[in-house]
Amino acid sequence: MLITLERSGGFAGISKVIEVDTAKLPQKQSEELSILLETANFFDLPAYFFANSNQCDGFQYTLIVKDKNKQNTVTVSESKIPDNLKPLMEWITCNGEIS
Repeated sequence: MLITLERSGGFAGISKVIEVDTAKLPQKQSEELSILLETANFFDLPAYFFANSNQCDGFQYTLIVKDKNKQNTVTVSESKIPDNLKPLMEWITCNGEIS
């Protein structure tokens, strides 16, 4: 499974991309990630979660997960990250590789 998390926007407008390839992870980490994806119900999430405010310096995140026979892309404003998605995004941010 290949996971990409891109953070864009913010005050400086600098993008940051973090990638995780589960084939390169130890089995325990790969299992943790699978549980987080399942808990977030990631493959059933809608494509967009946007804030209604005009927050011009907030971050926007795009999370792409490609598995064997399924794929989903979710784009979310910083202030609208669903609670069930936060642990997954935190895990990727702490354990992924910046590209």
